[in-house]
Amino acid sequence: QVQLVESGGGLVQPGGSLRLSCAASGNIFSIGVMGWYRQAPGKERELVAHITSGGSINYADSVKGRFTVSRDNAKNTGSLQMNMLKSEDTAVYYCYAQISSVRNTYAPYWGQGTRVTVSS
Repeated sequence: QVQLVESGGGLVQPGGSLRLSCAASGNIFSIGVMGWYRQAPGKERELVAHITSGGSINYADSVKGRFTVSRDNAKNTGSLQMNMLKSEDTAVYYCYAQISSVRNTYAPYWGQGTRVTVSS
């Protein structure tokens, strides 16, 4: 039994900041890539950022320089620090992780989603 629980969404004014957190729990042997996705109204879900277990990071062009993704392998947690938020960042954000309960059994897991609204 593995689950991802994310938190930290809310309402923020343009230019403000939010920090999203994602905690994995259950029978975890290891966690591979962790990522953050978002889905805005009327749009498809898109990758925001991802980070490997070794710390390699990729960002969507739209968030480079504003968002920072991180993880704590010892705690099985991940975070997305969002700065200089824009109205176009408004979306439901989802945490994603590849998790293995035993060696070589990675499977995808998704958080429940947390809503971020950027508006004045």
